Amino acid sequence: MEVAILTVGDEVLAGDIANTNAQWLASRLTDRGATVGRILTVPDDRGLIETRIRTWTDAFDAAIVTGGLGGTHDDVTVDAIADAFDRDLAVYESVRRDVIETVAEYRDANPETVAAHELDIDVNEWAALPAGSRPLLNPDGLCPGCVLENVYAFPGVPGEMRALFDGIAEEFSGDAVARTVYTPQPEGSMVEAVNGVRERFDVTVGSYPDKKARNRLKVTGTDPAVVDAAVTWLSDRIAIAPDE
Repeated sequence: MEVAILTVGDEVLAGDIANTNAQWLASRLTDRGATVGRILTVPDDRGLIETRIRTWTDAFDAAIVTGGLGGTHDDVTVDAIADAFDRDLAVYESVRRDVIETVAEYRDANPETVAAHELDIDVNEWAALPAGSRPLLNPDGLCPGCVLENVYAFPGVPGEMRALFDGIAEEFSGDAVARTVYTPQPEGSMVEAVNGVRERFDVTVGSYPDKKARNRLKVTGTDPAVVDAAVTWLSDRIAIAPDE
C-alpha cells in the first residue's frame, strides 16, 4: 500500500510550528508495512489543495491530509476535498451533535474563560463535511475528520490527528518490512558494500547519520527472508555496532 501525506498550513511553511504530523504519520504507516511515497506541505490555498488531491487519488492507494479543518476563515481543506470530488458540503447529524456536546463540555469545564470571551460558534460550519464522506468523530477536540474514497482528512492539532488515525489505523497495511543496523564506519567507506547488497538482493538501503556519532543503515524489502539475508551479507562486510 502506497500512501501520500499532505500537510496543510501557512504556519508550517513559515516555520512557526514543526511538521511533527508528517513525521509521526510516516512512522506509523511504515510500522504497518505501508510505503510513504510523498510528503508535501502546502499553504491554506483551496485550489492548490484540490489540485494535489485530484492528482494523488489516482497516483496512490491512499492520501492523508492533515490540517486546515474547522470553521475558521483559513480552514479550507474540507472545501478543497469536496471540490476534488465534485461534491457539496453536508452536515451530518451525528457530527453536529458531537460538536454541540464538545462545546457544552468546554463551557462546563472553563466557565471563567467562557464568561470573559463570548463562545458563539457556527455549529454547521464546524460540522460540515463533503457529501458522501465517512465522518470521523473527534474524541479529543471539536473538529471532525472524514474519509472520502481513498482520501483521509484529519485535524492539524497533533493530539487530535493521532487519535483519529489510531481509530482507523487498521485500514493501512502493506508488505514492507525493514531492519536497522548501526555502524561506526563513515558513509564514504560503505559505498561498495551498499551498492553490492542492492545488486544482489531485492531491497532498498538507506544510510542516515545517528545522534551517537554512528551511521544507521535501514534495509527495506517485501520478503522478510530476503531482508534478513541482505542484512547478514552487509554484516559480513561492514563493522556493526551494538543497538544501544
